[in-house]
Amino acid sequence: MAFYDETKEERLQIVARIDNEIAQDVAAGQPRHTLCYFADEDTYIRKTAYLAIGKVYKAGRAQLPLILNLLGHLFKNAEAKIRQTAVNAAGEIAKTDFAAVQDFFDTGLFDTHHSVRNAVIGSIKKAGEKNPVPVIDWARKYLHHPDKEIRREVCHGIELRGRTHPQDILPLLRELQFDTTRRVRWTLVHVIGQVAYKKGCLETVMKDILRWENKVLVHDAIDEIIDVHHRYRNFSFYTQDEAREIIATFLKEDGRAAKV
Repeated sequence: MAFYDETKEERLQIVARIDNEIAQDVAAGQPRHTLCYFADEDTYIRKTAYLAIGKVYKAGRAQLPLILNLLGHLFKNAEAKIRQTAVNAAGEIAKTDFAAVQDFFDTGLFDTHHSVRNAVIGSIKKAGEKNPVPVIDWARKYLHHPDKEIRREVCHGIELRGRTHPQDILPLLRELQFDTTRRVRWTLVHVIGQVAYKKGCLETVMKDILRWENKVLVHDAIDEIIDVHHRYRNFSFYTQDEAREIIATFLKEDGRAAKV
């Protein structure tokens, strides 16, 4: 039976059991239970397991060497689900101590399985919200990697930080403005749009991108920003019409045609 097929009370009991058994595994240095949970077919069981690692870490950071030993063993497993969950567990630690788990991301970014690479980006997203300085430093070194997928994934990975602090990621996005790969360019425009519809972000984004050299890309980004304010109209801070007016004002002040 799947995790969410259980009653709420039964789910709480499952979480408590997983928390307890994984804490025992960390203390013993043996991933007996953890291996099974990390390999589980149910996404929510795997999520409960990697969150349990985070709980052990928060309960006593002196246990970090034991946790890293356990995760390091699991990260070498041939099963992609297990490596993926190990990376997600590392992401829980990265929210506080990025350096301790950076090797998981440096290696996982080049994993042969897409689920592991996606786990790296997901971990970078959640760590970047809480612990931005080392995450942004990490992302910067991959911005011009020869592999276009690495560039695209890293661009996507810094998105969430930008939704609350666009000024932190806009310098990195700017470095990608002349990337000639279509998928990277699309992701860059997408991220700009995703950042701009949040409260307090549109003005910051417009001030910045109007100073970019690639005017064609800036035009596409503005189109995306306007469209996002319609697609996410139930969540955006401004209505689409309000966003149009703000953008038109910026364009006018910049000496460009104000029709948007």
